[in-house]
Amino acid sequence: QVQLVESGGGLVQPGGSTRLSCAASGSIFRINVMAWYRQASGKERELVALITDGGTTTYADSVKGRFTISRDNAKNTAYLQMNSVKPEDTAVYYCNAKIFRSWQAPRPTEYWGQGTQVTVSS
Repeated sequence: QVQLVESGGGLVQPGGSTRLSCAASGSIFRINVMAWYRQASGKERELVALITDGGTTTYADSVKGRFTISRDNAKNTAYLQMNSVKPEDTAVYYCNAKIFRSWQAPRPTEYWGQGTQVTVSS
């Protein structure tokens, strides 16, 4: 099995910074894409940022220039550095990964973390 475990988040003041981590463990051959999604209360889950195994990144317009996604392939871990946070960034943040569990797998399997709350408030 594969598990994604998130850490970080909590209460952050407007304009402040925080970093989220997502560690993947279990039967992993190769992680294709790692991503962060978020879901605010009463809203649909939305993509925040993703990074491919080659290092290509994509960001939601609302976080461009403020958030940075990165990954450490040796540790099967992704990070989301959140700077200049705003109250509208308040949400549960979910880690997502598309993982090849063996070299024979024809396509990756998608996994989700349990989510971590980020609250931006003074």
